Amino acid sequence: MSTLDLKKIENRLYKELDEDRYQHTLGVMYTSAALAMAHHTDIQKALLAGLLHDCAKCIPNKKKIKLCKKNNISVSDFEEQNPFLLHAKLGAFLAKTEYGVDDIDVIRAITYHTTGKPDMSVLEKIVYIADYIEPMRCKAPRLQEIREMAYKDLDECIYEILKDTLDYLEENPKEIDQTTVKAFHYYKTLHMDRQGEKEHA
Repeated sequence: MSTLDLKKIENRLYKELDEDRYQHTLGVMYTSAALAMAHHTDIQKALLAGLLHDCAKCIPNKKKIKLCKKNNISVSDFEEQNPFLLHAKLGAFLAKTEYGVDDIDVIRAITYHTTGKPDMSVLEKIVYIADYIEPMRCKAPRLQEIREMAYKDLDECIYEILKDTLDYLEENPKEIDQTTVKAFHYYKTLHMDRQGEKEHA
């Protein structure tokens, strides 16, 4: 994907998204690229996944459900009750069909940028983290600490974000997606194993 192609997508998203979402999108794109540089992974893929991660965000919720069902994208009961979550998998579908993205790494990074999942790829971790720490974000707890961690250790950063996210969502358990819970348990186990290794080193 060339710089020119990215610019075309950026121009299209400017029309598709509201102003705040568009600015957030640019923040995620550039943060993804910075994290890709720090962690020695493909910068172009990070730019593309960051740019398209919220391409379906501003579609009205009822239309999200309708488009998913029309295109045979699975919609769980939980997602039907919380259709805002569908923007990730619908966004992955639109990235393929509307924006011509055929890179499976990029598609998966878009798919899981909201819920996370166990055993994420480097690109999936980068986009998930970038969505949380991009410069316009200001409300999450411990944001400065998590931003610093993002450039040092992706797995520890994911663990801390998932922990804070679930703590926040505990106030309304109906909004907790089970994929996020599974992701948390996976990265918590990883965290505990590494802590154990340090103690025995």
